[in-house]
Amino acid sequence: MGEQSLSQPKPQPLSPSPPASTASPAPAPAPAAAASTSTSSSPAIAAASRPKKAAHRPSDSNPPKKPRLTFAIPGRPLSAAGEVGVAIRHLRDADPVLAAVIDAHDAPVFQCPHRPFHSLVRSILYQQLAFKAAASVYSRFLSLLGGEASVTPDAVLALTPQQLRQIGVSPRKASYLHDLARKYVSGILSDSAIINMDDRSLAAMLTMVKGIGAWSVHMFMIFSLARPDVLPSADLGVRKGVQMLYELEDVPRPSQMDKLCERWRPYRSVGAWYMWRLIESKVPQPAPAIPVGPLALPSPDGQIMLHEQHQQQQQQQQQNVIQMIDPLQMLPGMGPRSERRRARQRAVL
Repeated sequence: MGEQSLSQPKPQPLSPSPPASTASPAPAPAPAAAASTSTSSSPAIAAASRPKKAAHRPSDSNPPKKPRLTFAIPGRPLSAAGEVGVAIRHLRDADPVLAAVIDAHDAPVFQCPHRPFHSLVRSILYQQLAFKAAASVYSRFLSLLGGEASVTPDAVLALTPQQLRQIGVSPRKASYLHDLARKYVSGILSDSAIINMDDRSLAAMLTMVKGIGAWSVHMFMIFSLARPDVLPSADLGVRKGVQMLYELEDVPRPSQMDKLCERWRPYRSVGAWYMWRLIESKVPQPAPAIPVGPLALPSPDGQIMLHEQHQQQQQQQQQNVIQMIDPLQMLPGMGPRSERRRARQRAVL
């Protein structure tokens, strides 16, 4: 449809003369006189010629809308050299409150080692699973295919639901993987198209895949494609971080996030990253393995058992707290201390 609208203005130069003859019944001057009077101060002819040019302008005004349909990427990716530094300087100047959080944490690094298809497959496998369980399933998945280089649409589509079920992939997730692979094989999606799509078009295309929702798309755009201005408004961690940052009485609703984070544009992805770090810094750290005090004495067996029960109770309490989904579990390449961050529990205080 877009290509048709681009071709519409081209045939129109053939039509100026008919409207001119039908619009003015007055006696037409000779061609030479018409040329002279049109260049002179004849208001009637000048006024008659303007509508014809104006009629072309609306049709010629369609091409400026085309960049939206040609998937132009707004801004350089955060993986480009020096782009994170530019983003941090902008956020410091735009939001002094956020600047304090920036000072308390290392700068992020947005680098993903996988191709878009591989990252999407990985995100589906990690959905709704604890990190250790998801990592185990992902490892078996790679072994089944023969390594990371073998994660291709054809190879995934060739796996049967029974094969996937044997490595811990549920039938529903198997259908998600096959739907993604089919859209690649059919040409609806491709790595190159995904890389070149704008954010809005990409969200529309990816949410057509079974099992991929808006949250997954936001995480993919931030951590796999390093898009600079993505605000995951529905993410509980980002919303809770904004509440803490601005000392709000309640956790902001997703509909309120755009207004609250407007000053972060065009680097809202980096602002969201610092919200996860802010929440992480407020989560209580787990108890040390060897406690200080009487429970550390090895002689009374009852005391050691008491310590073990205490640890179990703490772990149970942490599991009962509402946990925030860690995007690190879905997509790798999040920068320094990522492994240590992955090992921590994240909970809403």
